[in-house]
Amino acid sequence: MSRLPLAALVAAFFVGLAWFVSARQALLLLVGVGLGSVLASTRFSFTTGWRRLILSRDPRSVIAQLTLLAAAAAISMPLLARFPTELNAALGPPSISLLVGAFVFGLTMQIADGCGSGTLYKAGLGVPLNMTILPLFALGSFIGSAQMDWWLALGNVNPIGLVQLYGPIEAFGITCLGLIVLALAALIWSGKKTPWFDRRLLIGAIALAVLMGLNLIIAGQPWGIVYGFGLWAAKIATASGFFNPSHNWFWSQPDNSQILSQFVLLDVTSITNIGVLAGALLVSAGKPPARAPRLTPTQWAAGLVAGFVMGYSSRLAFGCNVGAVFSGISTGSLHGWIWVPMAFCGTLIGVRLRRYLNFSG
Repeated sequence: MSRLPLAALVAAFFVGLAWFVSARQALLLLVGVGLGSVLASTRFSFTTGWRRLILSRDPRSVIAQLTLLAAAAAISMPLLARFPTELNAALGPPSISLLVGAFVFGLTMQIADGCGSGTLYKAGLGVPLNMTILPLFALGSFIGSAQMDWWLALGNVNPIGLVQLYGPIEAFGITCLGLIVLALAALIWSGKKTPWFDRRLLIGAIALAVLMGLNLIIAGQPWGIVYGFGLWAAKIATASGFFNPSHNWFWSQPDNSQILSQFVLLDVTSITNIGVLAGALLVSAGKPPARAPRLTPTQWAAGLVAGFVMGYSSRLAFGCNVGAVFSGISTGSLHGWIWVPMAFCGTLIGVRLRRYLNFSG
């Protein structure tokens, strides 16, 4: 489909949301379209960036990611302090499930070649593997949510928010100090002669930070991916009679139960997920399909299994690269700082498994 009729469909959907649902949901759709467009047009890939740092000692994408975190924190932390009852941080409890989930997610995202946002926007670009992984990711996320009580029983502590604990200025200073340490580590690892500046990626980082700030203001919560996926699968399982949410710890929680019972377009995460898909579609509209290497049956099987496990582990880890790292760290959640080293350790194994399976890139 060419870009003009696709843009007309998105515009019609926007008007329909504003008229029949709410102005907030319509605005969140536009935020999602912006996020998807920036991700797709700049190829801002969290998964590939980590892989390039490890294999090619190329720090450019990681430096852009750290820039995104700093910019998003500069926007989000003052807002959270100014409006503590209206806006919520992306807090997750430090727990055994977080340690296991982040490690497994970091491993599987390399084989699946995409995290939560990467799977979304690459599916929008028409990449066959990511298009096929998307429903499996949703199924895995749902099953992970349904088993959360068992995982949390293994050990957890209450979420820790730096803004609530220290205040916005101190929290931002601590966050920037941590980001500087990570940037220096990436530069030292890559070597002195390796370029670290990529104008396209840094512009994408700033644009994403602004859009994340808008998402926080409009939705009252940071940008997320995983919850929407799990919700879609939960709705299907409930409607088909295979799942009774009232008998499940996670989905019987008042907030989750209410969202599950509502029309899916009332869910803020679902709307931005749809927007990300639409934004990527708009970028790819009228262009030849995204070039993707031909996969062997073994590679297809590995990718699909990884996609399912990635969805499962993302729920255990209280988010993917977006919900746990970028939204978590930028809003002062300690669990985001735990997520990063655990996922990076998993990625160290994942990139080697990827090479063993002869995936390109």
